[in-house]
Amino acid sequence: MSIFFYIFAAITVLAALNMVLQRTPVYSALSLIVVLCSLAGVYLQLGAEFMAVIQVIVYAGAIMVLFVFVIMLLNAGHETPSHRSHIAKWLGAPLIGAFLAMMLMVIRDQFPATTGAAPAHLDGSPLAIGHLLFGNYVLPFEVTSVLILVAVLGAVVLAKKEF
Repeated sequence: MSIFFYIFAAITVLAALNMVLQRTPVYSALSLIVVLCSLAGVYLQLGAEFMAVIQVIVYAGAIMVLFVFVIMLLNAGHETPSHRSHIAKWLGAPLIGAFLAMMLMVIRDQFPATTGAAPAHLDGSPLAIGHLLFGNYVLPFEVTSVLILVAVLGAVVLAKKEF
């Protein structure tokens, strides 16, 4: 494996942790941009150049502009600290550990170790991705676009001021 893969993976994990731990929504959004761009670097290391370009153009570009616009529209400031429950304090870390262990088991079962080249329909070319996206996965694709539209409309309705 290339050392750059591990560098981009570490940047992704650290920026994702920073995104979750930030108290200011704008800084969280900026950390999410770093996550998305470093994921594009991981895609490049895996040989999926088309996915890397789409990651930067669509997600780090268009979607993040939309996120920042909604954050600015809502005029979100600093988060006020809340009093945490003692149950969450003591059960949070063990439950997160159990969740991560289960996720690793699911990932291991879904992606068994294989040797050899990828099948032709999984080569990562734009044609193969288009056939999968608009063939087998057209319903989830359309549901996701409607969900994003509803989320933006909901944010605008919540931010609308009565005159």
